[in-house]
Amino acid sequence: QLQLVESGGGLVQPGGSLRLSCTASGFSLDYYAIGWFRQAPGKEREGVSCISRRGSTTNYADSVKGRFTISRDNAKNTVYLQMNSLKPEDTAVYYCAAVALSNSYQCWGYEYDYWGQGTQVTVSS
Repeated sequence: QLQLVESGGGLVQPGGSLRLSCTASGFSLDYYAIGWFRQAPGKEREGVSCISRRGSTTNYADSVKGRFTISRDNAKNTVYLQMNSLKPEDTAVYYCAAVALSNSYQCWGYEYDYWGQGTQVTVSS
């Protein structure tokens, strides 16, 4: 059974940091681009960042550029999202998702097939 599990969410003060993890089970992430998405209450889901199959390409939403960093460790079947300088507007449920791609250098703008259950990130003083 293909499964993605997010972890690392929580409550943090503005300016603080969190690192989210997305671990796959039941399949290898080697052939998948991975994306991080978020959904705040009353808002549509938005793409935050993504990373290509081998990590050669990363993309970020303008709202998180310079603050968030995505990375992957295929040996651990895990993708990370390091979030620094967090702002209250970053508060949302964060989801990771996977899409199988034949190319190894793209990740943005695709329909993602497999989704995790989400992890809550709350930025508040």
